Amino acid sequence: MIVKKAVAFAEAAHRGAVRKGTNIPFITHPLDTAVIVASLTEDQELIAAAILHDVVEDAGVTEEELREAFGSRVAELVMAETEDKTKSWMERKTATLEHLTHASRDEKILVLGDKLSNIRSTARDYLLLGEVFWNRFNEKRKALHQWYYEGVAERLKELSDYPQYQEYEKLCKMVFHHQTLFSGGEPSN
Repeated sequence: MIVKKAVAFAEAAHRGAVRKGTNIPFITHPLDTAVIVASLTEDQELIAAAILHDVVEDAGVTEEELREAFGSRVAELVMAETEDKTKSWMERKTATLEHLTHASRDEKILVLGDKLSNIRSTARDYLLLGEVFWNRFNEKRKALHQWYYEGVAERLKELSDYPQYQEYEKLCKMVFHHQTLFSGGEPSN
């Protein structure tokens, strides 16, 4: 019930928004995040938080609205994943990495779902566009995206037994170190 309610809420909150540099409806990202999280846990509140993880940061929903609609735990999980958009890219990413050093396992599962969804999109678009891909972001330096994504991987190491973590790590290597299909070479193990 809470998951269906979260889908309807997030769809309404993100209606009309698209993924950066594309015409892909934004809602595909929180739904993909939720599918990843659901492959890691059956915790309905955590799956709902995955669906809702960007509604405060990107759609103007307040923490109070979330708390009222979905309860304290879901609101707290979403807020733990929410970046302060009044800060610079570097300040936000540094704060995220700092938070991950002491985040709960549930928060780390939520972050893994979000970042795996993002790196999948990044890998697809980077394969299509090459280095020009980085121009769609406010932070255009690939090296800083690499610092961030690899920093996330390091802080999520406790989840390294999960195939989803292994996929995340492999896609980071493909994007940032040009391994496998990005370099035209044979797949590496």
